[in-house]
Amino acid sequence: MTQTQTNPATILVLNSGSSSLKFGLFKAGHAAAAGGGVAASHEADEAVQDDESLLLKGSAEGIGRPDGSLKIQAADGTVLLQADHVLESQTDALQKLAGVLAERGHTRPAAVGHRVVHGGPHLREHQLLTPGVMQHLRDAVHFAPLHIPPALALIDQATQIFGDARHYACFDTAFHCTMPPVATQLALPRRYAESGVIRYGFHGLSYESLVRRLGKALPARAVFAHLGNGSSVCALRDGRSIDTSMGLTPTGGLPMATRSGDLDPGVLLYLMRTEQPSAERLETLLNRESGLAGFTAGEGDMQALEKRSAAGDQDAELAIDAFATAVRKYVGAYAALLGGIDLLVFAGGIGEHSAEVRRRVCAGLEFMGLKADDPAGKVRVLHTEEERQIARHCRTLMGQAAG
Repeated sequence: MTQTQTNPATILVLNSGSSSLKFGLFKAGHAAAAGGGVAASHEADEAVQDDESLLLKGSAEGIGRPDGSLKIQAADGTVLLQADHVLESQTDALQKLAGVLAERGHTRPAAVGHRVVHGGPHLREHQLLTPGVMQHLRDAVHFAPLHIPPALALIDQATQIFGDARHYACFDTAFHCTMPPVATQLALPRRYAESGVIRYGFHGLSYESLVRRLGKALPARAVFAHLGNGSSVCALRDGRSIDTSMGLTPTGGLPMATRSGDLDPGVLLYLMRTEQPSAERLETLLNRESGLAGFTAGEGDMQALEKRSAAGDQDAELAIDAFATAVRKYVGAYAALLGGIDLLVFAGGIGEHSAEVRRRVCAGLEFMGLKADDPAGKVRVLHTEEERQIARHCRTLMGQAAG
């Protein structure tokens, strides 16, 4: 009998973003305790999710900003802690989470799963965090300078607080390892590809969770749109990624809340010649001052933009239209790549909650049978479950280690 069949051990998941931290504490559900074998059909959604049973969850938002907040809830929705304007860093949020875990008697998780956005060219599989893996992550900082440094700091603190737990890294890039060379290779001299300058793709843990939720209901030709502060679109054939909008870094692809998305490289050359910015200044410009915020002098929140647009703000209207148009372009391109689309899935904060964005994305795609107001048809809205997906990977790795 394996550990995954009998061990009721809890797994703490830390989902680190550039300015947020989501987390969840899971125990083995009925499906995992019984050894798996859950039918992965749409009708079996609840059973599939029950392989990892949620004990508590929460999020720290707006880290480093005056409007920061922290909320921790039990599985039934009971609020265990809610505080505002308290978050100087992700490690600050983790300390407060550890206090709540101690109060609830969850001081010793068997494993801690860490979402890592980018592991560079050498880390493309979910794995145990070892000193060697940590060094590879430090070497890969330049691939995702907004995400990796806070993730490293969080890992360091988590290993101190939960020193007797096994710590695992789960990579957002892993899901996209199935992309063919025509999707991953950039039109640069080969020596750059050999040094890791390729298209990696991101939001892989989100896309994995959607594939699992859909199960047998997932058709051969699907496009997933994970739309939030960070946004991307992915083309899937038979449940495998064959192309995605983000590239070498999470800055590429769609215009996002504060990220530029794809640009003519000549724009950067122009700025270098006329303003001579440092690499750090370009980093700030492309990742913190552009995207939707660039259109609107600083506002990157879609909900706020929709309110401003409804009140007649033309800058907000342009930002929303540019975002939805970019998504629609990728959907159309992936329809050509796949030879048609059988299913379009919206996920992420914007994808789930903005009916207006979904309407604008689908406007003009009716000829493919994609209608935003037809939930029983070829367009679906699904809640992504990155934390639960990380817990699954961790329990699998724990079982493999137990032999």
